[in-house]
Amino acid sequence: MPWENNGGDGGRNNNGGPWGQAPGGGGGPRRPGKTPNLEDILNRGRDQFQGGLPGGRWAIIGGVVVVIGFWLLNSIYTIDPQEVGVELRFGQPKPELSMPGLHFHLWPMETVERVVTTVNQTQIGVANASGSRTNASTSSDEGLMLSGDQNIVNVQFSVFWAINDPVQYLFNVRDQESMVRFAAESAMREVVGRRPAQDIYSDDRSGVSAEVLSITQGILQSYGLGVNVSQVLIENAGPPAEVIDAFNEVQRARQDETRLQEEARAYANTLLGNARGRAAALREDAAAYTNRVVQEATGEAERFNAVYAEYVNSPEVTRKRLFLETMEDVLGGSEKVLLEKGEGGQGVIPYLPLPELKPGPKTNVPATTNQTTGN
Repeated sequence: MPWENNGGDGGRNNNGGPWGQAPGGGGGPRRPGKTPNLEDILNRGRDQFQGGLPGGRWAIIGGVVVVIGFWLLNSIYTIDPQEVGVELRFGQPKPELSMPGLHFHLWPMETVERVVTTVNQTQIGVANASGSRTNASTSSDEGLMLSGDQNIVNVQFSVFWAINDPVQYLFNVRDQESMVRFAAESAMREVVGRRPAQDIYSDDRSGVSAEVLSITQGILQSYGLGVNVSQVLIENAGPPAEVIDAFNEVQRARQDETRLQEEARAYANTLLGNARGRAAALREDAAAYTNRVVQEATGEAERFNAVYAEYVNSPEVTRKRLFLETMEDVLGGSEKVLLEKGEGGQGVIPYLPLPELKPGPKTNVPATTNQTTGN
């Protein structure tokens, strides 16, 4: 057989086995009566190790230094100013947090997870300049919602949130940003579904945002996400692109309606103001007239009493005086016609109405003198 020649004697000496050596090693036949002990084996291995490695002890020290340096490099870590570190010991989070700065932990038994504490923005229903969504996992109808008056509204809004409990944020929910997105979208759909479309378009955007923020914060707290929602900003709200023209027509009609109502209200206010002014003037005139009539009546009554007192004292004289004053009042403002009585009378006698004898302004027309002489 081929292995019989490995021993050099044609296989006749089988003490070394098929490979030509004893089973215990040593490169030759075992000497009878002497068995190697453990100390001899360790000494022989040490001598071989020292003879096989250049430098011997210094090589071991250098290897140990390299291992310690690698361990220190992984055990010392730095937390940036906008981060918070959570140390894990065998996968369990430690109660204390690592603030910004240089820290030390026992690697690999302890590891660290970093959490950014700045304000994050999650956009929902917002398209970028190229027309694609900011998140590839979102669908094209993400912002389409049904309002309370059965209208379809396309709402584009942003949620601003920050981490307030890093331990909850890291270990309670797997995909934290998706959870914020889903909670905010669910809250917006709930609020839009209870309100008319006009509230979302323009009438009460601030109220809608506040209600969505409250509902979103409640949902995230129930899941123990460890975040705080600071603001919900509605960036754009309008009808879908398919009905935008009809919606614009409706808006223009409403604007015309509002304009006409304002014009009618202004015209009514003008008429009402004028009517109130005239009514106030009439009331003032009536009050003045009442006062004047009362004063005149009072004066006439006092005059009558005075005349009556004189009449009681001198009836004949007073009666004649009253007659003369009455005739003066009657004939004072009338045209006068003179009639000549008697048999030789000529009837109507012309007279000269000189302007200076009449009351009133003087005129520059020269007066003509006509004298009529009658016997």
